[in-house]
Amino acid sequence: MRARALMAFRAAGGGAVALAVLWFATFHIGVVRHVDRSILIGFADLHRPRVDTVTNFVAGLCNPRPYLLLVAVPVIVAVLRRRPRHAAGILAIVLGANLTTQILKPLLAAPRPHLIVDGFPLTINAASWPSGHATAAMALCLSAVLAAPSRWRPRVGALMAVFAIAVCYSFLELTWHFPSDVLGGFMVASIWGLAGAGVLFWAEERWPSGHGVGGEGREPVSIASVLRPAGGVVAACGAVVAGVALARPHAVIGYASGHSAFVLGALAIAVSGLAIAGGASLALTRGGPGGVGGSGPGGGQR
Repeated sequence: MRARALMAFRAAGGGAVALAVLWFATFHIGVVRHVDRSILIGFADLHRPRVDTVTNFVAGLCNPRPYLLLVAVPVIVAVLRRRPRHAAGILAIVLGANLTTQILKPLLAAPRPHLIVDGFPLTINAASWPSGHATAAMALCLSAVLAAPSRWRPRVGALMAVFAIAVCYSFLELTWHFPSDVLGGFMVASIWGLAGAGVLFWAEERWPSGHGVGGEGREPVSIASVLRPAGGVVAACGAVVAGVALARPHAVIGYASGHSAFVLGALAIAVSGLAIAGGASLALTRGGPGGVGGSGPGGGQR
């Protein structure tokens, strides 16, 4: 088996171990449960009627009906680019990741910490880990990266990471899930993304298609080309936060000071989303000659 396929399968196995560790920490380590709760309270305290209107819409994009339409986009792009294996891989990643999460939720159901929001007690469903919406959002992000031409992957990955992060921030503000549910969903999607990439790498070695899995461009994607779009996203978000802070400095500083765990948790979710998308762009496109990941024969840009 070619090294890249084996590496992807090993990484997927490592991700499964990391997912188990995250589950144990979430449900069996007191300090983790406390931090999880503190971060969610920070999101919940953002409740406002106008904010809820926006967050309901954004989170709802990963409800079944709109999500099916969104998933159809990368599948159609892969088909139009004459990449049937990519299209099949996208379907496998999306279906596998979402089915896995729906199996894990009731299987691992356990009581979650209680919250007081706006003076009222709030209990989140015991069968909430990992988050189905987070899984769906990150699976769509990875699918979009896989469907895109190699030179577009860093930008597509950065934009789709913003989508996944926005969906997760939205349902956290609506108190549908704990932050640990988000990380669990991201990890489930990543495991299936790695496994899907491994199968594609293996199939390309066994039955060469002439255009490879990732390296359709003349030059492999570099780390710098992945970091630039991510840096642009960070700069844009920083500008928005700075604008809000300048408009209402006392409110923003006071909120951040009173919800330090929320600030760190929100940042951790954003970094995780961007890292997963950027890593996918890099892993799918970089590689040596031979067409699987590099610029082998027949690997013209399409």
